[in-house]
Amino acid sequence: MSTAKLTIDLGAILTNWRRLNSMGSSETAAVVKANGYGLGAERVAGALASAGARSFFVAVAEEGPAVRKVVGHEAQIYIFSGHMVGDTQYIQNHDLIPLINSVDQLIYHVELLQNHPFGIQLDTGMNRLGMEPKEWQAVRELALQLNPKLIMSHLACADDREHSMNVEQHRLFLELTNDVAAPKSLAATGGILLGKDYHFDLTRPGIGLFGGLPFEEAKPVVSLDIPVIQIRDIKAGESVGYGNTWTAPTPRKIATISAGYADGIIRAMGSNTSLYSAGIQCPVVGRISMDLIGIDVSELAAPPTSLSLLNSTQRIDHLAANAGTIGYELLTSFGGRYKRLYREG
Repeated sequence: MSTAKLTIDLGAILTNWRRLNSMGSSETAAVVKANGYGLGAERVAGALASAGARSFFVAVAEEGPAVRKVVGHEAQIYIFSGHMVGDTQYIQNHDLIPLINSVDQLIYHVELLQNHPFGIQLDTGMNRLGMEPKEWQAVRELALQLNPKLIMSHLACADDREHSMNVEQHRLFLELTNDVAAPKSLAATGGILLGKDYHFDLTRPGIGLFGGLPFEEAKPVVSLDIPVIQIRDIKAGESVGYGNTWTAPTPRKIATISAGYADGIIRAMGSNTSLYSAGIQCPVVGRISMDLIGIDVSELAAPPTSLSLLNSTQRIDHLAANAGTIGYELLTSFGGRYKRLYREG
């Protein structure tokens, strides 16, 4: 087999969810947008539902049906993007709950699905999604009469515990939801770690479920093993890959592995990155290309049949840092060519 193997530990996801759930008394939901952060929304959401998760969040209405299929009819599925043109049938047929982001969305929802549940998203300073404070004050009384299922906002800087924006958004959220009986939600993974004052009625962990920062105690969830296609001996002075960017300083053994930037192994990782074989570090040499990467395996006692890119030594955020990005981007970039294997409990 010449395609890489991405192993997803569902048991680790459940452990991470339970650990985050244990940090407070609020309901702990699960964010499974972007196909479950690239790991398979149906398998991930199904496992979380079996562990007791009862509320789920997706980015757009089109993501809802796959989640509904595995979480049953009692679970609640919220849509961050709200009720967009073209969403009505998805919302109605799969019992999805749009999080209304503007007065226009509220009018649109009430006109098309008058008695269908909805939530409200408020902008407390991130300037991304949600009603701004003046907009909310204008429709607050009407919106609350319609009994929203949830009122939420999102923290911009929760991965930095000391950032003043956390306190400011918390203050404004309290102000905007004062005397509101509807359930409230402010915290995703980073917000959970800020403490119980940020938890309100429901928390929404995403990246923390999948082994990513800022949840440092998370169990790793993914491992990635890539087959070796060919190994060659090269002489000192010979180069590897496009542009002759790496030249062998001494005679070396170079493995060519079957993956590249088409599979989400970002080109910018380049020479900052190594793969592993039985704990031995094997550096990338030359440029990462679309389907192939050169690896220096000179230190190995025997020729490898595969090499590990993600493992207990090199976790998702370590690898992301090599490319100057974040674990979220890597997880959601992993390509469709990988053979995905799921490890249960």
